Amino acid sequence: MALLPQRFAPEQCEAVAREVLAAHRGQPGALLPILHDIQDRLGAVPPELLPLIAEDLCLSRAEVHGVVSFYHDFRATPPGRQVLKLCQAEACQSMGVKALTAELEEKLGLPLGETREDGSLSFEPVYCLGNCACAPSVMLNGELHGRVDAEEVLALLAEQEAQA
Repeated sequence: MALLPQRFAPEQCEAVAREVLAAHRGQPGALLPILHDIQDRLGAVPPELLPLIAEDLCLSRAEVHGVVSFYHDFRATPPGRQVLKLCQAEACQSMGVKALTAELEEKLGLPLGETREDGSLSFEPVYCLGNCACAPSVMLNGELHGRVDAEEVLALLAEQEAQA
């Protein structure tokens, strides 16, 4: 996994947004591709860019905010160097993900939905990884793992950290 800078200066964010907007100018339905491109380049879609995006696309800020807040993969701040997504959907719930969540929160010292202050790990809820037959499931840095317990998840994290 590539390491993303944790913060960009506001002028860098705006410059990136203007480049992306120019690249998609005139494209029908450009909002989602624009948001994805900005997030790919900055690691997030900073809220201060929403008015710029809205103005360029002749949309209201509320429309742009609605799209960003609706899709769970868009984020306002860059993720940690490692991203652990833990499925919270029904199949995983039936296989004990609530207890797994509590155990991981305790062992990681990090609540679900948060990123460590040092930027080393983001621990995120997701609501389906498409791996229901192998619940509970996690995705670590884009790699799917099923039928996991806390010890396995911690071992996966340690292995990824050692490779970084």
